[in-house]
This record gives sequence, C-alpha cells and structure tokens, in this order.
Amino acid sequence: MDVKVIGIDLGKNSCSVVGMDAGGRIVFRKRTSRSAVVALVRNHPGCVVAMEACCGAHHLGRIFLGDGHDAYTGSK
Repeated sequence: MDVKVIGIDLGKNSCSVVGMDAGGRIVFRKRTSRSAVVALVRNHPGCVVAMEACCGAHHLGRIFLGDGHDAYTGSK
C-alpha cells in the first residue's frame, strides 16, 4: 500500500482517517481513537498528513514532523 497523503478529521474521542495514493485514490479508511492516530500514521513512511487547524492538530503535527512526515494543519 503506497500511501502519499493521510487526511485526519480529529474528534473529541474518535478520529476518521483516510489514506490516498499518488493518484488521489483512497487506499484505506479507518475510524480510530485519538490515542491510536499516532501509531496509525507511524506505520506509513514519510507522507503528507493533513488535519484541520486546532490545538490538538498542532501538537500532532509536531509529532508527525519529528517522524519525517510533512504535516499541514490548515493554518499558516
């Protein structure tokens, strides 16, 4: 599975996660707990991780950047 982009919709208790390949085709969809999101993203080599802008997204973005991903949180 060659994931190039991971999109995360952050929720209070659960998050929806989608992975896309280079052509924009969806290769996986998962609903997972907020605590399991980091482990899920770490299972993929460096890719773009996109999230909505919120306090939690900035924290996760720093974690993902440290793991070699490009993290975008929707703010500049």
